[in-house]
Amino acid sequence: MALSDMGFDAPMLVALHDMLDFVDDAEKPQHPSRAYIRDTKAMKATPVDIIEYPNAYQFVVDMPGLKSDQIKVHLEDSNVLVVSGERRREKEKDEKEGVKYVRMERRFGKLLKKFVLPENANLDKICAVCQDGVLTVTVEKKPPPEPKKPKVIEFSSKKFVEKA
Repeated sequence: MALSDMGFDAPMLVALHDMLDFVDDAEKPQHPSRAYIRDTKAMKATPVDIIEYPNAYQFVVDMPGLKSDQIKVHLEDSNVLVVSGERRREKEKDEKEGVKYVRMERRFGKLLKKFVLPENANLDKICAVCQDGVLTVTVEKKPPPEPKKPKVIEFSSKKFVEKA
C-alpha cells in the first residue's frame, strides 16, 4: 500500500521529513579512528608512578621487554611529556621454527603515556634512564620566583612652601 493511498501526499511527506530533521551524511557524528582507539588502549594499559620531590617530578613507567633504543621520550605542544614504545612478537621467527603458543598472557603492542607538565617544570632539564624494563624520567622544577622587594620611597617631614 502506497503512502498516497493512506492520505499522505508529497507536501505532507516533505513537512514530516523536515519535522524529523533527518541528518545528512556530512553531519553524522565521526567515529574515532583506529589510531585513536589503539592509543587510548595503550595509555590505559601502561602502568606509571608519578612522584613529586621538592626539586623535581619523577615519572616511573613500566616498559617490559623493551630496550632503551626502542623507547621514545619527547615533548609535544611544549608542555606535554610523551613516553612511547612498542613491544612486538617475532612472528616470522616463530612461524619458521614451528612455534605454537599454548598460553599468551604477556602484553604485546604499543606502550604510551602522556603527561601535561605543570608550569613550574623546567623543560630544559629533563633526563630519562631505562633499567631492567623500567623507564625513569626526571623533570626538574624551576626555582620558585623570588618575592619582590617593596620599593621604599623616601619622604621628609618638612612642609612645602609655595614661592610667589
